[in-house]
Amino acid sequence: QVQLVESGGGLVQAGGSLRLSCTASGRTFRMYSTGWFRQAPGKEREFVAAISWSGGSTHYADSVKGRFTISRDNAKNTVYLQMNSLKPEDTAVYYCAAGPAGQTTNIMSLYHNWGQGTQVTVSS
Repeated sequence: QVQLVESGGGLVQAGGSLRLSCTASGRTFRMYSTGWFRQAPGKEREFVAAISWSGGSTHYADSVKGRFTISRDNAKNTVYLQMNSLKPEDTAVYYCAAGPAGQTTNIMSLYHNWGQGTQVTVSS
C-alpha cells in the first residue's frame, strides 16, 4: 500500500516561487504515475500536473503551463512540483495522488492513495 505525504506549502507573494514535495512510502510507488491536484475554497478539486512512472512524460493544466514543472526522483520516492510566477489564483490546498502506470492523465477518478494536502497561499 502506497502512502503519500505532501510538504512545502506556505505563504508567498505574487510572482514568487515554491517547491512542493510528494513523498511516498512503499517500493511500488515507482510503478505509478503521479498527479498533483488542487482545491481552492468553494471550488472543485482540479488537475494541475502529472508525470509518468519513469519521468519521461508529463502533462499540465493550461493554467499552469510555463510556470509549473513536475519532476520525480524514484530513488527518493519523491515527486516535486516547482511553482514559479505564482498568482493569487494559485491559492489552494495541493494534493498528490498515485495514478495509472501507463498514463499521465488529468482524470481524477483514475487516481488513488491521496495525500492529506498542503496549503499554498499567494498574496497580491
